[in-house]
Amino acid sequence: MKILVVRFKQMGDAILATPVCNTFRKTFPDAEIDFVCYEHVAPIFKEDKNFNTITITDKVKNNAFRYLWEVWKITRKKYDIIIDLVSTPKSEWFTLFSGAKYRIGRYNKKRGFTYTHKIKGSYEFKNEVEKGLELLKPLEKEYNLKYDTNFRLYVTDEEKENMKKQMLEKGIDFTKPIVLCSVTAKHSFKIYPLDKMGETLGKILEKNQNIQMIFFGTSEQKSDMEKVKSMVGENQNNIFTNIETKSVRDLLALISNSDMYFGNEGGARHMAQGLDIPSFAVFWPKSDVKCWIPWGGEKHRGIISSDIQEDYGDMSWEEIFNLITPEMLVKEFYRTFDKFAKK
Repeated sequence: MKILVVRFKQMGDAILATPVCNTFRKTFPDAEIDFVCYEHVAPIFKEDKNFNTITITDKVKNNAFRYLWEVWKITRKKYDIIIDLVSTPKSEWFTLFSGAKYRIGRYNKKRGFTYTHKIKGSYEFKNEVEKGLELLKPLEKEYNLKYDTNFRLYVTDEEKENMKKQMLEKGIDFTKPIVLCSVTAKHSFKIYPLDKMGETLGKILEKNQNIQMIFFGTSEQKSDMEKVKSMVGENQNNIFTNIETKSVRDLLALISNSDMYFGNEGGARHMAQGLDIPSFAVFWPKSDVKCWIPWGGEKHRGIISSDIQEDYGDMSWEEIFNLITPEMLVKEFYRTFDKFAKK
């Protein structure tokens, strides 16, 4: 049995697609399972034994001829099942070039003619994991599927220990709580206002001065991280902006060495849940907490402006974000911290 799962998206989307691969592994223990994702996302799954990653590089995805040639080469493996989780004109080429018995994608009346099965979304609410698993329904007629809704990420002992050494060298005390903080984001519309974040973190540290906060991000985001640090007040020494994460694997190791994740929603928060590190996130106004934190329970939670006011009316983006006050965030932070992360 040869199976191909296609998911061209960023980190969080790819992580939440892995239950499809896990379900196939449980159902077909000896199957060859390949997962197509972008090159910068693939290292997240380096230690996952349930599937192999096939990467599409930036050079390939931005060149039509090279992309089609790459898709053609991949599909020469003669897959039995192809699941197109993206279901866009670009991803559909995998099913066009393949003679797979099952070629399954999402329903769209204007395309998807190369699919053997086009799946219409359910009217019932479904989170991102459920939406992916929904595409496996046609297989139930022939196979006894063993569904697995979990998404797990793996870090080696060596990776974790190497990161711990760096953290110790930079002044982290492992006898005290360590909170990984996302104060910025890849897209500006997902960033909770920096001044409000600084105020929030200052209030958190006023209440518990044993907490150590690690800010992480790209070199381009460093100035914003320093700006937030300067807003915290007298407990700035509790904040570390000097822990280096040169790769996705480094970030996974840093998360696994932390006691809690807090801040803006993004791929790193999904990593925290995949590593079973408690998390609380601030969602951008047009997102969906339940959709993007599948089965989080008390350990993995989030807040969104619509929790406070459903109709945003003519409010500006910042006004909408500011419906979430620092006082609310401090309260929600400690609800998670006191139960799962306090030392």
